[in-house]
Amino acid sequence: MEVNLSTADRVIRFLLFVSAMVLFLFEIVTGWLAYTLVIVGTIFLLTSLMSFCPIYKVLGIRSCKKST
Repeated sequence: MEVNLSTADRVIRFLLFVSAMVLFLFEIVTGWLAYTLVIVGTIFLLTSLMSFCPIYKVLGIRSCKKST
């Protein structure tokens, strides 16, 4: 897989994951929305750790500089 996420993008995705988990664990959000947040947050975490976003790939977006 080709890296297509910048460091800033990865940090933002990680912070979104942490925010989703805080909302879920402290039961600020409940029901189906809470589980949706967990799923989306987990996707953000995985894409952040891999430095690759499949949606960016499909749309041809790169938030990092192209490696030479």
